[in-house]
Amino acid sequence: MSVLSITFHTTENVSTDWEKYLTDDLHQMVENLMEAEKYILSEVQSNMISEGKNSNLLLIFENEEKREDFVQIELPNITERVHLKFGENVMVFTTYLNPKKSRF
Repeated sequence: MSVLSITFHTTENVSTDWEKYLTDDLHQMVENLMEAEKYILSEVQSNMISEGKNSNLLLIFENEEKREDFVQIELPNITERVHLKFGENVMVFTTYLNPKKSRF
């Protein structure tokens, strides 16, 4: 199992448009991913965020090779689409999660 976390930080002024994009467009892109076995698309609730909002996409892959294929091929496409629509109002951060132990 190999895991990737993608966080989308959204400024307040595009929050309504982002919410629609997240539930419609981004969700559909994720549903069509061949590499990811499972995913969780979430709204991040945190006391540490004082401006804007975070959403997270947690992707679970069969192995590191499939995760790396996604990072090299699909992630740039998703990031480009987000930036074309929202520009600097949405920042995309990726985090590689390398499980030490799990009961998933």
